[in-house]
Amino acid sequence: MTETPAIRRVDLDITGMTCASCVGRVERKLGKLEGVSASVNLPLESAAVEVPPSVTDEQIVAAVDRAGYTATIRQAQSDATPTGVTSPRHSLPEHDEHADHSDHSDHSDHMNHGPSGDMIRPRLIGAAILTFPLFLISMVPALQFPHWGWAALVLATPVTLWAAWPFHTAAFKAARHGSSTMDTLVSIGVLAAWAFSTVELLLDPGMTAMAGAAHGGDMASMADHQLYFETAGVVTTFLLLGRWLEARAKRQAGSALKSLLDLGAKTATVLRGGVETTVPAAQLVPGDEFVVRPGEKVATDGYVISGHSALDTSLITGESVPAEVGPEDTVTGATINTSGRLLVRATHTGADTTLAQMGRLVSDAQTGKAPIARLADRISAVFVPIVLVIAVITFTLWLIFSGDLHAAFRAAVAVLVIACPCALGLATPVGLLAGTGRASQLGILIRGPEVLEDTRTVDTIVLDKTGTVTTGDLAVTSVTPLQEQSHGYDAGRLLLLAGAVEAHSEHPIATAIIAAARERSDSGHIPEVTGFTSAAGGGVHGTVTDGSQTGHRGWSDPVPIDGQSPRDLTTHEGGLLSVAVGRSDYMATQLDSGALTAAEKQQLTAAEEAGATAIWVAVDGQIAGIISLQDTVKESSAPAIARFKEMGLRPILLTGDNAAVATQVAAAVGISEEDVFAGVRPEDKVAKVTELQRGGRVVAMVGDGVNDAPALAQADLGIAMGSGTDVAREAADITVMGSSLGQVAQSVQLSRKTLGIIKSNLFWAFAYNTLGIPVAALGLLNPMLAGAAMAASSVLVVANSLRLTRFGR
Repeated sequence: MTETPAIRRVDLDITGMTCASCVGRVERKLGKLEGVSASVNLPLESAAVEVPPSVTDEQIVAAVDRAGYTATIRQAQSDATPTGVTSPRHSLPEHDEHADHSDHSDHSDHMNHGPSGDMIRPRLIGAAILTFPLFLISMVPALQFPHWGWAALVLATPVTLWAAWPFHTAAFKAARHGSSTMDTLVSIGVLAAWAFSTVELLLDPGMTAMAGAAHGGDMASMADHQLYFETAGVVTTFLLLGRWLEARAKRQAGSALKSLLDLGAKTATVLRGGVETTVPAAQLVPGDEFVVRPGEKVATDGYVISGHSALDTSLITGESVPAEVGPEDTVTGATINTSGRLLVRATHTGADTTLAQMGRLVSDAQTGKAPIARLADRISAVFVPIVLVIAVITFTLWLIFSGDLHAAFRAAVAVLVIACPCALGLATPVGLLAGTGRASQLGILIRGPEVLEDTRTVDTIVLDKTGTVTTGDLAVTSVTPLQEQSHGYDAGRLLLLAGAVEAHSEHPIATAIIAAARERSDSGHIPEVTGFTSAAGGGVHGTVTDGSQTGHRGWSDPVPIDGQSPRDLTTHEGGLLSVAVGRSDYMATQLDSGALTAAEKQQLTAAEEAGATAIWVAVDGQIAGIISLQDTVKESSAPAIARFKEMGLRPILLTGDNAAVATQVAAAVGISEEDVFAGVRPEDKVAKVTELQRGGRVVAMVGDGVNDAPALAQADLGIAMGSGTDVAREAADITVMGSSLGQVAQSVQLSRKTLGIIKSNLFWAFAYNTLGIPVAALGLLNPMLAGAAMAASSVLVVANSLRLTRFGR
């Protein structure tokens, strides 16, 4: 069997693009290379290119050059500031080995590529200084003086040939490669106005010999000459102003990603040979031990070796409540230590950190294209040639039917100037830029732009209970030995046996049982286990070494539970115990009898009706007891459920827990009883999502555990809680870095709002061109006003998108 050649990703920075036509041309040129696909982003002036092994970087750069632009390969920076990191248990999913593994610190200057605001500013200032008097002497007869036309030529020439030079060079590059862009329209319009006026003046040098006041002193005197120097100057100035404002707004829209990537600590205090040494955080490697004092940022992700403190994680998760940490707890880079001294061992550094991968996800989402953008791309590809044809037709028809050369000229120039494919090109990417940037500040990561479309159509949201609606911090409330079958295993001993086999599981129930077992052991140790097996959503099994064989201190006298004094574990003869812990269906497969008795089932029902999650413990094929656990509902859950309903979403609670507990939780948060599905296995969660989809529902799934991953992948929209497992986040479309269900509601609201902004941008861009071009062709629009309107259209699209930066404030 032959392996598919690995596809690698190449990130390009591209200079010289000004409109959607540029984007389409670059994508087409790159797409002509065999096996290459590219997504070009106009505001970021970048491209994400999927490249087969047979295509080299040089070929990619050459293809962009043939399109008339300059491309450079974006390189990873070795000295980049490291961002957060996670422990092996909580790290973000690994990317493909051929993916970009830079830490994306170079994204901070994405908005400065090409004709940046700093490059445009001096041309704008020069054009404004020259255009102001040019406009006055051309349009106000009282200010005109003899031969003022020659003064207008002197003022207009540097504006046309120097200030508008970026438009001319871009148009020339496009023409050299047999194409056209928005700059083509601007360049032709400005040069035509200047050249036409210059020729008129040279053919009749005395046409402005009489001053305006002497010629009547009113606006009618303008008809005695047909010079359009002011049109060239005003159009150039307005468009430069629009470009400058646009560049500033794009930089502001992209500032969220820059801020995110700047969160990382700059230095770290490393402990080497017992001596503290301050080094750049970028030099940390996995295994390094570093000190974090109160008020300092955690330099990179790792786990606590010693010390206790509270970490301010709001920069990463968006949650304001500090998280308590102690030995063995994981910590994330860029979080702030608020109290005690911590000694941390690094587990991930550089591009593998949580924050770096957050930045990568945000950048990828901003670089991608929403399906709604494809229509704009298709229109932009043919837009400029069509406008050029319309301008020629307009000039010809005006000349034929009116015989007025000057009227025909004005109408044709207005058509060229009013057209604005730039607004179309900016409508989608700038909206994405602002929306995903704001999401990252709120601790929400959107995997790609297509996710926005999914949030609009979702009508049902399926919620996992444990860790999503509830805290997931289960606590053991009681251990009930079943005396007839317990063979002398009292509460303490059952708990330690259960803790031993659960030590190899990451399920929240397992975590609670392990914590309770360690708390009730004098030494904090639990027995060793071999032959561990597990069934997702069912239970675990293993062979536990008896205390008489292991010699663990504290086994002989565990702390009493429920007032009982547990018997010394060493009383068991044989050394090895076969221990199973789990739910009823699983437990039946572990019993010698092959089934639970009616009396045993009744005892389990009684525990569940008390509102507890009840788990069986079996020893050597016999039921030995029941462990009861309880969870607490998150404070954010009920308000979040209410927000889901306000958004038209039907909340459904799906859980592997028993019906009594599930119903109590649902009632507490406002989910109707008929929308509660309890006792659901992981594979059944997928089936339930599929069943809803077959019923015509568009389903979003929210979960945080390994057992939620298949359902997250099956759902139309998968949302993972950032406090959950790597597998869940890998399967999700949206990840909320915190643990609040309110962030899930916020993520759906922001995604929908972003999509709404993009749609309104596209509507106004289409409406502007649909209405503007016919009005200009009919001669109802002065070219100067057309230039102002064109510049305003791009600025308004960007300004509309910037409203997203205020979301949730």
